[in-house]
Amino acid sequence: MGKQKLKGKDLRKLPFKTNEQKSLAINIMAQHYKHLKKHDKLDLLSAILAQPKNYENDKHLKPLVNTLLPKVVHQNFTSYLLNEEARAFKIYGKKFIDQKAIKQMEVAMKLPVATKGALMPDAHLGYGLPIGGVLATKNEVIPYAVGMDIGCRMALSIVDLPPIELKKNAYQFKKALKEKTHFGRTKRNDRWYDHAVLDRKEFEESPLLRSLKDKAAQQIGTSGSGNHFVEFGLVELPDNNQMQLPKGQYVGILSHSGSRGMGAAIANHYTQIAKDVCRLPKGAIHLGWLDLDSEAGAAYWSSMNLAGDYAKACHEVIHQNLLKSIGAKAVCTIENHHNFAWKEKQANGEEWIVHRKGATPAQENVMGIIPGSMTTPAFIVSGKGKEDTLNSAAHGAGRRYSRSKMKSDYTRSDLKQALQQAKVTLIGGDIDEAPHAYKNIHDVMDAQQDLLKIEGTFSPKIVKMDKK
Repeated sequence: MGKQKLKGKDLRKLPFKTNEQKSLAINIMAQHYKHLKKHDKLDLLSAILAQPKNYENDKHLKPLVNTLLPKVVHQNFTSYLLNEEARAFKIYGKKFIDQKAIKQMEVAMKLPVATKGALMPDAHLGYGLPIGGVLATKNEVIPYAVGMDIGCRMALSIVDLPPIELKKNAYQFKKALKEKTHFGRTKRNDRWYDHAVLDRKEFEESPLLRSLKDKAAQQIGTSGSGNHFVEFGLVELPDNNQMQLPKGQYVGILSHSGSRGMGAAIANHYTQIAKDVCRLPKGAIHLGWLDLDSEAGAAYWSSMNLAGDYAKACHEVIHQNLLKSIGAKAVCTIENHHNFAWKEKQANGEEWIVHRKGATPAQENVMGIIPGSMTTPAFIVSGKGKEDTLNSAAHGAGRRYSRSKMKSDYTRSDLKQALQQAKVTLIGGDIDEAPHAYKNIHDVMDAQQDLLKIEGTFSPKIVKMDKK
């Protein structure tokens, strides 16, 4: 029976235009037409592609047919002008921030729905909203201000192994990273993991989420490309830390990744809807918003939260696999999102939607992790709850140089030298993520002392990233 199951390569000769259509076709055939032979399934799909209108009333085929028929727009759009003056916003570490990022934040603060904003010391130019930008609205969500990698997050496991193990059994730790972690845009797991997030009812709430469920199942426990990583290192904790662990050194596992292809698909889909219904001037067109009381706004909010929980689940699988591989248990786990939107009560009693595009939640005593680079420490922090930043802080060191500049101005030899000096082993990775690409993490942390208390540090020792 398995030989009759359709795969992506079987659809190559059929004129599907999008991956969403292919995923829907495979899922529908698997669920409702499993009795057909493969060639009969392909004949049926060919007929649907040729005359989709003939199948629009079929309850099983309708989700696929809807993507093939011409779109009928029933919802009117509204055009908006930006305010002449940007609302004032707090900037931390201004001397470390490029003027282009500040100008980009000023555009966002001219949106008629913007109520408050802030810029973190790791800020740099992004898409729509600068990385390190925080933006509040009253009841509107801006998909592009959340970003493409919904729920991108940090996760740290502090492990019950003596620190000497990291050096003594370095081979075993390297082997665990090589065998138990997977990276890349299209990289999928070689096995399926049974995680509760995959049983969530939200996957049945829309054709989009239904089409993404199989990919989510295959990619769970994997990491993205770019600046995403999984690493072993040494955790240093002082006296009286908030984790209530004894002072000293510990082995740690630190990971940085998001919601994979699922989050990107949700972001693309709802950003386009927001742009269609909310028309803005050039320079701000991607910052279209959805009212949370609208059908599309509610659907995005539900999808965004599902993607955030899926990102959390990916980290859980990564850490579980690594802990099992090295024969250890976690004595403490710390984690936080940094590409997300939250409903948060303000001092005046109002509830606002707070978008943090590359910014860490820093409410009073809320824990988080702020990484540096592959050769510099990450900081375990607790928030101080500062209202002028909407209870936010930096999410990392922040890029100093673009990927293209790194590739043109630096070499693999420069990267190798930096790794040797820091006594760090790198698996995968490339020059565009070399330590030189990032701001000085100590400058970034010094610039936000009012926002955070440092509870400990994590120093990377064995790092794995996507290999170009």
